[in-house]
Amino acid sequence: MAVKKIRWYVKAQLGVLLLPAGLCLFGEAVIRKGLEELAKRADLASQAGASLPLRFLHAPGPWFWYGTFGLILINAGVGLMIESGLLRGYPRQP
Repeated sequence: MAVKKIRWYVKAQLGVLLLPAGLCLFGEAVIRKGLEELAKRADLASQAGASLPLRFLHAPGPWFWYGTFGLILINAGVGLMIESGLLRGYPRQP
């Protein structure tokens, strides 16, 4: 019986930890994509002759993979919370 309770606790806590981690990674991907678009617009504006103070921006990195991994973590966290029955509370004896 103790193993069942420990397994429930680990699943519930892992789900609670994976969900916000996935949300953070997804938010980071959105920010990186926005910075990439901003850098592209600054380059286009500088080629057109306008001077913008955004020349320090570089490509921020692999936003696609951050977003993909973030969505995987979000789905895994929600799935583990549902599977562990976190909404019902601590597992009762049958």
